Amino acid sequence: MEYNHHTPVNKRWNIAAPIPSEINQELADFPPLLRQLLYNRGVRDSETALAFLSASALEATDPFLIRDMTQAVELLHTAIANSLPIAIYGDYDVDGVTSSALLYELLHKLGASPRIYIPNRFDEGYGLNLDAVEQLASEGIRLIITVDCGIRSVAEIALARRLGVHVILTDHHQPGEVLPPADAILNVHQPGDSYPFKDLVGVGMAYKLAAAYLAVYPQPGVNAEDWLDLVALGTVADMAPLAGENRALVRAGIQTMSKLGRQGLYSLAQVSGVNLEQLNASHIGFRLAPRLNAAGRLDSAMSAFHLLSAQDALTAGELALQLDSQNRERQEIMARIQESVLQNVLQAEEQPPIVFDASPEYNEGVVGLAASRIAEALYRPSIIGHRGEEVVVASCRSIAGFNITQALDACADLLVRYGGHSMAAGLTVTNENLPELLRRLNSLAEQSLQGLELAPVLAIDKEIALDSLPAAEIPRIFEMVRLLEPTGRGNPEALFCSRNLQVNRVYPVGNGQHLRLVLNAGRVRYEAIAFGQGHWNGQLPGMVDIAYSFEINKYQGRESLQLNIKDIKPSEGI
Repeated sequence: MEYNHHTPVNKRWNIAAPIPSEINQELADFPPLLRQLLYNRGVRDSETALAFLSASALEATDPFLIRDMTQAVELLHTAIANSLPIAIYGDYDVDGVTSSALLYELLHKLGASPRIYIPNRFDEGYGLNLDAVEQLASEGIRLIITVDCGIRSVAEIALARRLGVHVILTDHHQPGEVLPPADAILNVHQPGDSYPFKDLVGVGMAYKLAAAYLAVYPQPGVNAEDWLDLVALGTVADMAPLAGENRALVRAGIQTMSKLGRQGLYSLAQVSGVNLEQLNASHIGFRLAPRLNAAGRLDSAMSAFHLLSAQDALTAGELALQLDSQNRERQEIMARIQESVLQNVLQAEEQPPIVFDASPEYNEGVVGLAASRIAEALYRPSIIGHRGEEVVVASCRSIAGFNITQALDACADLLVRYGGHSMAAGLTVTNENLPELLRRLNSLAEQSLQGLELAPVLAIDKEIALDSLPAAEIPRIFEMVRLLEPTGRGNPEALFCSRNLQVNRVYPVGNGQHLRLVLNAGRVRYEAIAFGQGHWNGQLPGMVDIAYSFEINKYQGRESLQLNIKDIKPSEGI
């Protein structure tokens, strides 16, 4: 049976309730539409509204509220003061690479010459490994700083301590039942931690360590804020909620990036078609981050690290071109895996709640992206992996209502290793234990998802009658929408819906995957783009309802308004 990978899962539109009168009064100083947008994002009073619009954090952000921060700062200072060899041990994704680059540059400015160690995904896997720890110890390393990894590396860190190596552990993943015996653990999720904001990613934790160190041991001309560009890049790339402190850090980081101070990012932006002076979070998430991630997915993440640390235009330009080429290869591999998985799903006699597929042919570095696409396409938890002779190494992506890491916790006795978040995780399981693991996970998923309508939800901020929208109102809408930036997970872009639009013209773009449309709302004509909606070509009725965002289309130096369509439905009665 042939599967059309563009076939969508029906989306439910959840149109926000009108703002209550008492909150409407509380926010009376703001325009009506902005009040609704703020209310939809949990804002209930003027103080919170002002903090949100300025992207400032209301709660305390003192890095010394993080447990073990004082110990970490003093241990790091002792190592620097005594010229002890230091290694930074990072993860191979963008969060890990930006964390590594941040601490590498900090330590260099403090007079140290740190060793960078980023494991190879294919040879070593995620996180610390025993061989790497032994190697670093044999090289004379006396302090390892982990970034974006380590919280579940109990045996590896125990080995480091036995070998006389001190460890500062910085990580944002959920701890296991037993904490590693590190000298200092910087993880806001560990018991006893009092830091109020719990959604910092790995680069956020590295930034807090840098800020804490410079607060105690200030250095002329060295400011933690100098690395906010890396913080923004890693935070958005790791799909962290863009709320609270993260939102403040990302907005400030985007401003830093727009000043064109980092050669590597400038070169990367050039090959990505991004103008850094007009940068937003979407550009980071969909253009810059995938190219940086491509290095670790296909080969070694060190090329991404070297790009971020590059000082001259020639080196940065060559590395940016390399990453761009790897990203194109990554896209092709992912498309093949996705198509194979979908075909296998449709051919299967049973359809359990969790989509699972593993093959020796699937690239281990790309299965996570494929799992994301499958979970989105079928709206079911998805586990996609590379099957080796002895083990399956897989990535998991979930949906609302099913915490995948908690489910893996319940199956820990079957797993070689695992870790992650509520919506994403990685695992390694022996081929022998795989059938029992799938049986247990599917049973847990059935319990968690029972009675739920398995369909993605589009959160609509407001319904708008486009046929009666005054032309002068559109610039005001743009102005209010921009105030929500940076947008992303936890702070979605403003989304609207409109009904009974006449389809004037439709033509496919992007090899038929996307559509350009001309829609009529009364006498007003609107240009629109619908990404991933190519399946509607030749199938659209004369009248449609759409969910969309407003955006500016920039083409050949010209700017024009367009609607970015997220979903299309036939108008009722059509």
